Amino acid sequence: MVAILEKRDLRDFDWLTSLLAISIACFGIWQIRNALPTEGYWTKQVIGLGIALFAFIIIAFSDYRRIIDLAPFFYGFGLFLLFLVLTPLGVEVNGQTAWLKLPIVGQFQPSEFVKIPTVLMLAKYFGARRNTPLSLKETVIGGLILGGPVGLIMLEPDAGQAMTYFPILAAMMFLSAIKIRYVLIVLVAAAVFIPTSYMVGVKTGMIKRYQQERINAIIDPESVDPRGFGYHTVQSVITVGKGGLSGIKGDTETSQSVLKFLPEPHTDFIFAVTAENTGFIGCVSLLLAYALLISRLIAGARQASDRPGMLVIMSIATAMVFQIFINVGMALGFLPVIGVPLPLMSAGLSAILSTFIAIGFVVSIKMRRFVN
Repeated sequence: MVAILEKRDLRDFDWLTSLLAISIACFGIWQIRNALPTEGYWTKQVIGLGIALFAFIIIAFSDYRRIIDLAPFFYGFGLFLLFLVLTPLGVEVNGQTAWLKLPIVGQFQPSEFVKIPTVLMLAKYFGARRNTPLSLKETVIGGLILGGPVGLIMLEPDAGQAMTYFPILAAMMFLSAIKIRYVLIVLVAAAVFIPTSYMVGVKTGMIKRYQQERINAIIDPESVDPRGFGYHTVQSVITVGKGGLSGIKGDTETSQSVLKFLPEPHTDFIFAVTAENTGFIGCVSLLLAYALLISRLIAGARQASDRPGMLVIMSIATAMVFQIFINVGMALGFLPVIGVPLPLMSAGLSAILSTFIAIGFVVSIKMRRFVN
């Protein structure tokens, strides 16, 4: 299924991008250990990093064009996995049936993996177009391609993961010259549809009480019980502020996360843990590392030898920027808690594996530019 490129020169390999990604992942393992030193999440993350690097090498030294040709197959398989989540094979964690447990493979989160087939499917469709503005038909088809996985993810329900898919389509359509009137139509529709959907969801009970309170905790934090639904946001802000300039440096006796005041410190609030342990200096250094990584991805998109390759890289970069913004916003308390992982940092095999697979595609595309 994957054709390995012949005679690949290691000088063509994007070492800087790869080392940046690995360094951020290792820094994440350190923070996961700081968050929960007495539990085994950080050791599992080390194993996950090893598996992710193996997959990364395979993808990086593969011909990405052959993989994009198989995008419909991967996309269909991804939809099948998301469908299985809704069957008795699905596993419920924290009120969300977003995980799948299969023999031998074990438990994993399909919504993380399906991002890659969705990117490839959209790149295959939009990459085959002529250099003309998108027609209404093409815009609708692109929306339907994205709508398949997003609709199934919303049935889990996992609004946080569903949100991370939309920047992928936005990047694809922007780079495919979408007409401004279509953008305006979507914005107006969103301005009407989102508040209407919220009110309908509240009245019908589809939007649960805790979800309403999480939103209210951001809109009007003083009206929310800090020991109730506003607890996550309040504790995260306290944790970030506790780090000061240089952090508490792993002091377990005063750590918010170690003392169990900060919920989900190894996943949703890993940036808050970073702020607590490394302070302002550590957070700025981490964000600068992300900025350098994103700039490398964008530079790779400019060097891509074909349109599908460019679209794959830019959609991956856009999705990563969105996830960083959301996770940092949750930690600082100006965005609701919606469970979006920080790329390469948050604990979980699904998250780190899917991210390294995505970066593997970027490296493969950049290496392929040297091949006639």
